[in-house]
Amino acid sequence: MTYGEARAFIDDTARYGAVLGLDTVTELLARLGNPQDELKFVHIAGTNGKGSTLAYISTILKEAGFRVGRYISPTIFDYRERIQVNEDYITKEGVARLADLVKEAAARMVEDGFSHPTTFEVETAMAFLWFREMQCDIVVLECGMGGLTDATNVVKTTLVSVFSEIGMDHMGFLGDTIQEIARVKAGIIKPGTVVVSTSQRPEVREVLLNVCREKQAEFLEVRKEEIKDVRFRFEDQSFTYRGMKWLKPGLAGSWQIDNAALAVETVLALEKLGFPVTEEQLRKGLSRTIWPGRFQVIDRRPLFVADGAHNRDAADRLRETLELYFPDKRKIFIAGVLADKEYDYVMSRLAPLAARVITIMTPDNPRALPAEKLAEDVRKYNEYVETAESLQDAVRRAWAYAGEDDLILAFGSLSYLGDLIREVRMGKEKRW
Repeated sequence: MTYGEARAFIDDTARYGAVLGLDTVTELLARLGNPQDELKFVHIAGTNGKGSTLAYISTILKEAGFRVGRYISPTIFDYRERIQVNEDYITKEGVARLADLVKEAAARMVEDGFSHPTTFEVETAMAFLWFREMQCDIVVLECGMGGLTDATNVVKTTLVSVFSEIGMDHMGFLGDTIQEIARVKAGIIKPGTVVVSTSQRPEVREVLLNVCREKQAEFLEVRKEEIKDVRFRFEDQSFTYRGMKWLKPGLAGSWQIDNAALAVETVLALEKLGFPVTEEQLRKGLSRTIWPGRFQVIDRRPLFVADGAHNRDAADRLRETLELYFPDKRKIFIAGVLADKEYDYVMSRLAPLAARVITIMTPDNPRALPAEKLAEDVRKYNEYVETAESLQDAVRRAWAYAGEDDLILAFGSLSYLGDLIREVRMGKEKRW
């Protein structure tokens, strides 16, 4: 099987939909020798901040000399980005070879009366096979959706379960209240393990505590009052935590202080479990962390930022950051969202801040909301809105409206930001 054939097979599995539950992935992995049982995991669930927290933790562990697997979704620039070891993508040869193994196992499952694995289940199996082959010391694993019935929850050798901020998202799948959603996400907690959580709203914290009591898991958390000496500066933030002064996270955004503190708390817990990290390694890991599409600067004249804010809490945090960093800058927005997200709330929080909003339909995504429909919604909060026919058109319009001292912000679904970032970089070369 070639890489192209592997991608065609994986893309074809999209017809099996998104099915929550562990029966199919458990059967698939059993037929592949249960590679996940030979690995150790940090398992991360949450609504916002999962990816950034994963990036901090895995970069710190890499700086400490460990071979670290990363499993993430969605990707920004390259399909192979979802499976990494020490930040190196899985090879094309690896994708082709492992997809062939999974395809054969899936075919035998169907012959035996089982359901065919979904795309996410296929990719999860490939990831575990690759991490075993690469002899990873530890894998930092991000839940796809929820926790309890997410395909990643097939793992049994979790060292630490980590919870970033839990809020309202995927309500159609996970529940209609914050407590229901928290209970689903708490499903990744394994008996007798360590749980580390960011500072959560009281009703979420209560759910996590109750599950920890049931499973006799140790509960650790980041407390807001322990985060001190916070200095919010664009691309130069710092804070003190656990006696470590002036820690500098490598990612911008007001919320990154909380994510970085969660990562530090997790690394301290891992130290007690056989993964020693010096303070110098921790500092380097935090400062060297890179995570595309999360308040990422992609151009500077004018300042052009991309951020994947697409739900309530993320919109609130993004507005807070804009008001903190750029209260007086004139702002041009590019927005593209998925139809199944709470886009009206997102626009109600962000659209009023802009001098102009340009809406786009995120390309190559069946869940994308049409640009015209999004513009209608934006118009309730900002009359200066227009639609663009393509990402290239949106970028050109934004540049035309923005002066050198203004801010252009592209936000919404992460699924289009990689293409937009490429468009900006290519367009910049022609523009100047």
